[in-house]
Amino acid sequence: MTTPPNEPIRVTGFDKASIKWVFRTVILFTSAALLGLWVFQQNISFILLLLLALLFAVAMEPGVSALSARGMKRGGATGVTMLGITIIAAAFIALFGGILFAQASSLISDLPNLVTDVTKWINTTFNQNLDADTLINQLNIQPAQIADWASNFAGGFVGILSGIVGGLFQLLTLALFSFYLSADAPRIKRQIGALMKPSAQKVIVTTWDITVKKTGGFVVSKLLLALASATAHSIFFASIGLPYWLPLGLITGITSQFIPTVGTYIGIFIPVIFAVFNNPMDAVFIIIFASVYQQIENYLLSPRLSKITMDIHPAVAFGSVIVFANLFGAVGAIVSVPVAAALVALLDTYGKRYELIPELAEIEKAQGKKS
Repeated sequence: MTTPPNEPIRVTGFDKASIKWVFRTVILFTSAALLGLWVFQQNISFILLLLLALLFAVAMEPGVSALSARGMKRGGATGVTMLGITIIAAAFIALFGGILFAQASSLISDLPNLVTDVTKWINTTFNQNLDADTLINQLNIQPAQIADWASNFAGGFVGILSGIVGGLFQLLTLALFSFYLSADAPRIKRQIGALMKPSAQKVIVTTWDITVKKTGGFVVSKLLLALASATAHSIFFASIGLPYWLPLGLITGITSQFIPTVGTYIGIFIPVIFAVFNNPMDAVFIIIFASVYQQIENYLLSPRLSKITMDIHPAVAFGSVIVFANLFGAVGAIVSVPVAAALVALLDTYGKRYELIPELAEIEKAQGKKS
């Protein structure tokens, strides 16, 4: 069928109104995305503070739930739990705060000497020609710089005062939001659920429960393991006369639990380095004690605490730390593993699984026999 010669040919396409609508939509969407990104960047510190508050609230949940089950109102239970944590922290600072800050200051001041000793050992052992002064300058830990930090911390007296005020404000903000997120958790869950369809409400309830139970247990278990490790190593370091035993013990306990995979080795490597140049036999004793303690933790402490937490693959945990640290710095590294634990728990709950084909099933059986 051909078009009559006098009838114009019509070309299918967008009219001007449609083109204007498309461009208007793209511009509005792009503007909204850029505005949202700008708002996020301007408030990233506050957002990370909220994440820390959420983690703190989740970590308090076992204590709050136990008190609520005994008939105490949730707000009061949250207040009592936070008060208990505050008393414990204040008691630690009162007992060990002076020692900790004095030893930490001496440790920082001694860093140039440590770098010099390590450089000499490397040069002697591996026939190298490294210059200790160059390394100290590159690391920016020369004595003049350390003295400058000590005398002009945060810009002098005014800077110190403003830093203290800012720190207290952030601490109060963290405490306020932690209290609110914990005390009003049931009401917040109901309010969020009321905005969604019944089918979506079931997902919200399940997600909330998994996050509180698994992530809260994960945080609590890691804190308890870090406390046990720091206490045991600090006591041992003090018993052998290791300098800076308290900050080194805290470093060992914290890094071993909150830095996945390599944290245990980093936590022991740091005090070993200090011990080698103070008394080489102390380094041997530290390695032996750390090895024995690690077995006690693996076979006695961790299995008992694993009942309230969940396992997360070391590669996933380590990767989450790197990603969050690159995006959000030190605070991102702190919240990374609990966030990854919550995501893994949700994937385990809602992820669809299929039966293995015979070839893969045989591989799984063979690996099970070898293990």
